[in-house]
Amino acid sequence: MHRADLLLPGAGRAPVPDGAVLVAGDSIEAVGGYEELVAARPAARVRRWPGVLTPGLCNPYGPELLEQAYHPDPREAAELGTEPLTGDALAALEMTDARWGASARRGVRRMLAHGTVAIAGTLRRDTVADAVARSGLGVEPRLTEPPGPPALDPLATRPPEEAFVLPPLGFEGRQADFAVFAVEVPPGGDPYTALTRAGASTCLATILDGRLVHRRA
Repeated sequence: MHRADLLLPGAGRAPVPDGAVLVAGDSIEAVGGYEELVAARPAARVRRWPGVLTPGLCNPYGPELLEQAYHPDPREAAELGTEPLTGDALAALEMTDARWGASARRGVRRMLAHGTVAIAGTLRRDTVADAVARSGLGVEPRLTEPPGPPALDPLATRPPEEAFVLPPLGFEGRQADFAVFAVEVPPGGDPYTALTRAGASTCLATILDGRLVHRRA
């Protein structure tokens, strides 16, 4: 059971103070108030998070961030910096399939650190597609071109409810993909506005298929 200061169930449902998500294997069994869920499942192991728990996010810039940008290895930071390289800086590199695959693995880790559980767009490089498949990230079709420029933060160009990976009926019975953000919501404040202002870089944890795949150190 994952418990947080505030749960945003999405799908038009009201925020739940002291909310929780009950996970069974790789699926979500129930969501709601912590006291209610713990009464129903008193033996469940509880992980307590500060901040806001939300459905996982979809980054619409899958190809742009993983196939049209290079994520430097930390050992290259002195020479290449730490931010993704595009344009002329990318063209100056000798990009082999192996290097694209390694870059994609680092890019995926950066996405996970922003609460991302899925990307949108068609991946055409086999090594990149393989890195994404191995990570467990979902891949969704992209019906329209997202507004630019590409960003690691899925909340930079879309409101939270549009960025959530969530069907209209909500959390229950879904794959256990969600995230927790270090966001404080002032009394009477709008949690969605607070989340947008803080951004996805405040991600504390990302859970994918019921597994904790990112936790801020």
